Amino acid sequence: MANSTSQAATTTIKTDSWAVRMSDSVLARSPESYEKWEYDHGVIYKGLEWVGELTGDPKYMKYIKKHMDHFVDENGVIQHYNVDEYNIDHINNGKLLFPLYHVTGDERYKKAACQLRSQLEKHPRTSEGAFWHKQIYPYQIWLDGLYMGAPFYAEFIRELGDPSEFDDVTLQFKLCYKHTRDPKTGLLYHAWDEKREQHWCNPETGCSKNFWGRSMGWFVMALADVLDYIPEDHADRPALLNMLTGTLEALLKVRDEASGVFYQVLDMGHVKGNYLESSASCMILYAIAKGVRKGYLPEHYRQEAEIIRKGIIDEFITITEEGLVNLNKTVQVSGLGGKDRRDGTFAYYISEPIVTNDPKGIGAFIQAMGEAERI
Repeated sequence: MANSTSQAATTTIKTDSWAVRMSDSVLARSPESYEKWEYDHGVIYKGLEWVGELTGDPKYMKYIKKHMDHFVDENGVIQHYNVDEYNIDHINNGKLLFPLYHVTGDERYKKAACQLRSQLEKHPRTSEGAFWHKQIYPYQIWLDGLYMGAPFYAEFIRELGDPSEFDDVTLQFKLCYKHTRDPKTGLLYHAWDEKREQHWCNPETGCSKNFWGRSMGWFVMALADVLDYIPEDHADRPALLNMLTGTLEALLKVRDEASGVFYQVLDMGHVKGNYLESSASCMILYAIAKGVRKGYLPEHYRQEAEIIRKGIIDEFITITEEGLVNLNKTVQVSGLGGKDRRDGTFAYYISEPIVTNDPKGIGAFIQAMGEAERI
């Protein structure tokens, strides 16, 4: 994230809310617009949107609008975005177009949302109908992609689409769960290759080799968000609720007992080199806390949310001399395949850089603390 040292140096944030404290740290550190249409910034913006609602302070929505207006031109065309790349990650920022449209009434935000929806119209799919993660990753489902595409898709349907399209949203989860879930542990592998051709996959199952923390975090966040839009009487809603509960139960079995948070490679906490990772922990907390608040999960999960919330603060948070909040121990990126032949091994996952104040981690932290503080 871009830094503004002079502004940050004069900022002292006084509040009991960690969501607000981190949000104000973001505003202090990154006052300027981002240069690329990147999914990770959208994770931050969703957190800021919630904090704006919580506090009633318009500065958060103004910040979101300023940054989104860097990309959405006067005709509603998203700059630095190419529909024909068919990258599901590029859909994520579209979630902010709906609140901007409701707040301002500006039609260009609706036009931009329709531009993103047009990508999903022609986005390549597996033989069963699941979106490829990217055109450059053919016939592959990645857990990450469920968060990137499904919540926007579902909200678009509620706002501007045909309710019959909800079937396609729920299909994405059913297919992902069917192909990535390990029947022994209930955990989900990072990705699945329908063709069984990728060097990282099991030639029999098509699954990748390990359970990556953040990928499962994306998945449970996606479920918690999509359930906001799927109608109560939809035939697949019970399956999504069971998916959320079952996946979280599997995750709670592998968390670190001492700290209450989660490892980079979820089920290998005992292996040298593995480490407690902040973004996955925040995402899982978000899904649990929101699930409790919205009634998607049984009430006893409230206690689990508090254990994880406390663990995140104790394990990952530090405060600068200026009073700004740092989120530490976030893996910068983890993927599969591509030019650098990311092979999905344990050694690969622990080799990626570990950074402070990564946007994906910060955004997940704001959203997680917001939900935990609400319950």
